[in-house]
Amino acid sequence: MEQPIAMKQTLKIAGWITVGALAGALTTVSVQTMARGAMAPLPLEELQQLAAVFSMVKSDYVEPVDDKKLITDAISGMVASLDPHSQFFDKKAFREFREGTAGRFVGVGIEISQEEGLIKVVSPIEGSPAFRAGLKSGDLITRVDDTATRGLTINEAVKRMRGEPGTRVNLTVLRRDENNRTFTVTIVREEIRTQSVRGRVVEPGYAWIRLSQFQDRTVEDFVRRVNEAYAQDPNLKGMVLDLRNDPGGLLDAAVAISAAFLPDGVTVVSTNGQLAESKFTFKAAPEFYLRRGGNDPLKRLPAAIKTVPLVVLVNEGSASASEIVAGALQDHKRAIIMGQQTFGKGSVQTVRPLGNDTGLKLTTARYYTPSGDSIQAKGIVPDVLVDESAEGNIFSALRTREADLDKHLTAGGAAQSEADKAREAAREAARKRVEEEQARVAASGGAPRRLPEFGTKDDFPLMQALNHLKGQPVVISKASPTERRDEKKAN
Repeated sequence: MEQPIAMKQTLKIAGWITVGALAGALTTVSVQTMARGAMAPLPLEELQQLAAVFSMVKSDYVEPVDDKKLITDAISGMVASLDPHSQFFDKKAFREFREGTAGRFVGVGIEISQEEGLIKVVSPIEGSPAFRAGLKSGDLITRVDDTATRGLTINEAVKRMRGEPGTRVNLTVLRRDENNRTFTVTIVREEIRTQSVRGRVVEPGYAWIRLSQFQDRTVEDFVRRVNEAYAQDPNLKGMVLDLRNDPGGLLDAAVAISAAFLPDGVTVVSTNGQLAESKFTFKAAPEFYLRRGGNDPLKRLPAAIKTVPLVVLVNEGSASASEIVAGALQDHKRAIIMGQQTFGKGSVQTVRPLGNDTGLKLTTARYYTPSGDSIQAKGIVPDVLVDESAEGNIFSALRTREADLDKHLTAGGAAQSEADKAREAAREAARKRVEEEQARVAASGGAPRRLPEFGTKDDFPLMQALNHLKGQPVVISKASPTERRDEKKAN
């Protein structure tokens, strides 16, 4: 999947709601078509100034400028100045947004992230054009057609790789584990169907269920995977719910996944904003996650799912809807949360169609865990801090979090400023360590260190989660207890 989107969707005739995080990768959105209330008085003097600037640009600029482009860019700039997650959708962007919620799009079929200013392949989707072309996890994409990727945002890179079915795109790839070999592949775009849930019995008595995104089909796929695990081993002693690098998605899916494990009727998440409809509490009951009525897929789950010992794995890439699930299960003491502090996107976006296939995604509320805590720019602090590898956290400090995004919502104050400084210092120290290691590896002719694939026997956090479920010792984070207390205080 090329850059997943995190969303909370309440799909009635009214529209959608989504919850998300990561640099445009995550969003909590509610699409609504109902009429708004009475508008506030318009600032006439400022609007006259805007009209004057528009007129000057039209008459005085060095070359003619299209009216629609000027107005569209003005709207985009106005909305983008608010926070990292509000956005004006033109026709193409609105179509791609809706495709993302459905788990299908036209593209090359890779999940991507950023590394050292370049676009990194997290994994190719099995059977996709990128998979058939031989792209591998860890490949760095340096150019898309004639455009260098250094300096592009993930959203911009995604736009360039998506397109119409049957069209071609050339990707220039740097493969470091083959002596920094650079090559170009030509890929024909096609419709990609993403699979947001994986899972299996990893060893007798213990199941691993991984959610990579919250999409339209996530709940059905989750129910199927859980039932397959119980069919293979009816006496499961424990389960690991893996939300690492899950950027979020549809809110109703997050509420349903939480409800699968929680007692009926308890609070999953609440939201609060200016609008009356932004003040709402979502509970673990079908009316809060079924969009159009119908049969509740959770009724097909085995009763044991409510009591099976549960560990939830999270990291800095767990955002939005993932944080809703982790926060609900943590507050209700239904699961042990393990891993690293999460992304920290605690805001809700509402998507409203504007006509002519355009739309506005606007931050309309903050969301709160059942205990009433806002995690905006903070994240969920795990019950047990576990490093990403046996050697410690190699890359985690380099990953972008909500608090690193320009114009992110905060509670303000000196404490947040100190937290920002501490986080940037940690990122710089980690950046230097990575550069030093890469220099040593390059000098010795070896392959750069990469983290193992999630769900394998070399997956260190997964092994620690299984140890916890078995009552065996868990290797906790190498950070000292003092450092961990400081981290909780600062963030």
